[in-house]
Amino acid sequence: MWDDPRKLNALALLFLVMAVAMLAWGGIAWAVRQPAFVIRRVVLDASLVRVNPAHVAAVVREELRGTFFTMRLDEARASLQRVPWVKSVALRRRWPDRLEVSLVEHEVLARWNESGLVDTEGETFSADYDGELPQFIGPEGSATELASRFREFGTALRARSLAIGELQLSARGAWRLRTAGSAPLTIELGRNVPGEQLARFVAYYPRTVGALARGGTRVEYVDLRYSNGFAVRVPGFVERAPRKSS
Repeated sequence: MWDDPRKLNALALLFLVMAVAMLAWGGIAWAVRQPAFVIRRVVLDASLVRVNPAHVAAVVREELRGTFFTMRLDEARASLQRVPWVKSVALRRRWPDRLEVSLVEHEVLARWNESGLVDTEGETFSADYDGELPQFIGPEGSATELASRFREFGTALRARSLAIGELQLSARGAWRLRTAGSAPLTIELGRNVPGEQLARFVAYYPRTVGALARGGTRVEYVDLRYSNGFAVRVPGFVERAPRKSS
């Protein structure tokens, strides 16, 4: 090869191209890190209700590093995702020096077990909330199912002017709910076709529990785990012993 001018010229050209490419790459890598390309404006594109804009601004200042070209949007997105009440984040670069931040908030539905919250899509999250909310109790990973049943059961109970204050799913798959208000009613639904059991209860409510309530007798517990009816419990009720026949 060393005696072949054409091969030597081709090799020299190859080295030259590689050198130029390396110099160009180094120049680009140096240029994109210069202060001229620093993100100077962050635009928060959202109508925020729960998310604190000051908290978002602090995260932007402290954790979003890099220039227009070098900022790692995945890391920036993960940092903003940890802000309370933030459900999802979208980041967009706008030439020459702007970063647009779009946030979607969790829409809270209920409290989850000991200290969490559940949004309307059944996703659990952690945040502070001082208002009144229904309580969900269930195994880990069941929040989506509870949210779905909450809507189903709530729609059925609304026909009798009742609302759910607490909804519980046991580890064995049994459902129980307690109505909201100062005189809550606990309803035992069980594991088998709870929706059908509740629909039957709602249909007979005016002639049973509702009739007792109109007569001044409050029912505190209803057990729907029967194939052809349901049982009720009245506070303070003491069953009388059967009278002996003389």
